[in-house]
Amino acid sequence: MIENFQANGLPVLIGSLPVDDHKEAVKLVFRYTPEIPLWVQLPVYKEEGMIAQFLSGLPGLIIEKERACIDTSADSFGEDLLKFYEDYMAVTEGDLDLSKSRFVLTEDTASGFFELIKHLKSLSVSPIAVKGQITGPVTFCTSMNDQEGKAIFYDEQIRDVAVKLLAQKARWQVKELSKFGVPVIIFFDEPALAGFGSSAFISITKNEVAKCFNEVIEAVHSEGGLAGIHVCANSDWSIVLGSSADIVSFDAYSFFDRFILYAGHIRKFVESGRILAWGIVPTSNAEDIEKETVDSLVIKWEDKVRDLEALGFDRSRILAQSLITPSCGTGSLSLENATKVLRLTREVSDRLTGS
Repeated sequence: MIENFQANGLPVLIGSLPVDDHKEAVKLVFRYTPEIPLWVQLPVYKEEGMIAQFLSGLPGLIIEKERACIDTSADSFGEDLLKFYEDYMAVTEGDLDLSKSRFVLTEDTASGFFELIKHLKSLSVSPIAVKGQITGPVTFCTSMNDQEGKAIFYDEQIRDVAVKLLAQKARWQVKELSKFGVPVIIFFDEPALAGFGSSAFISITKNEVAKCFNEVIEAVHSEGGLAGIHVCANSDWSIVLGSSADIVSFDAYSFFDRFILYAGHIRKFVESGRILAWGIVPTSNAEDIEKETVDSLVIKWEDKVRDLEALGFDRSRILAQSLITPSCGTGSLSLENATKVLRLTREVSDRLTGS
């Protein structure tokens, strides 16, 4: 799959924008990143929150007063669970069309996906690739609770259900986006991995995380898609770089000094031909966004690339295996700052590639 896509320093965005109109969001995407457009999440709508957006299809799901949980104590839960696995088996064995299953995204929670599809159909020239995204399994399962307030990650059976749900929703995205005849990239957004190893997640093991990643990435690969893992803070990068992800997306602006500590893992990752998505354009701090320029960010990128050159790679190879991105989504920013982030992402890419 990775052989069918060349990153070549192209710009790509991370998920969210601070607007309330999906048509306007698509226009912004195509203005700044037409080569690799993506569907946009609008956090102004509560149903497009990063957990809420992908809840449908879970057995035992209860939503009361905007609070969602899995009620494993309900009398109907055992039957719901059985039906989930029956649907899952039917879909994975080809007896049930994925597009007619519980694993599809719907317009009431993912309008941005369908707006992107509509726009792609109107194009006279195809993009180089298209991008979708979904909440990663660790973040989803540590953010979603059962009826007693316990994260579902710690219930092995419910975790298995949630991971399978996410895997098939990711697979469905690849299937739909592949209809446009270009490579499809799916990012798994994993902000919770910033807490891995802390007291909050002390009982979560590397093997458990790796198993979650393997299942969702394999689902994307099974449809011919490319899988990325996006972490917008520091993390234990050995887990991410050691996974079968094709793309690792990291906050190069704020955390490159931590990322480069995993030099051996980075070397193996790059040697295997996979792609680094450099979050070189800041999004977490308004002051950083306001002070940075194309010149200053290009200098920062070049400085960091020298550290990779020390691992034995030349600049041209690194750029060929790089995407240029914001460090995270822009959904919580002012529209002015978000637009500047998009413009900087475009212009840094153009400067680095000589476009």
